[in-house]
Amino acid sequence: MREAIGVDRQQPALYPWLTWEDLQRFKVELLAELKVLLETKQQEGAKRWLKSYEVRRLLNMSAGTLQTYRMNGTLPFTKMGGTLYYEYRAIENLLQKQKVVRKIWK
Repeated sequence: MREAIGVDRQQPALYPWLTWEDLQRFKVELLAELKVLLETKQQEGAKRWLKSYEVRRLLNMSAGTLQTYRMNGTLPFTKMGGTLYYEYRAIENLLQKQKVVRKIWK
């Protein structure tokens, strides 16, 4: 890999204060930090509260359908000011309730 990035350990260094070991240590530290960031992001998961436009995009539905779900109690919501919020867990529950399992007859 040294040849691929143009680094040859046999040649005199252009920057004598930066050693090959320094670069290796930097690489290990950088990868460790990236791993922590990715794990943290995965643990966060989805947002807890979604706005109407996010729910419509997520479920690929119209504003009218979302309003119907609100009005008939299919999807609970919270209103603060003029903004409607939907709990992500409620959306997951709705999808779980609507799941269709088809049996294949042989």
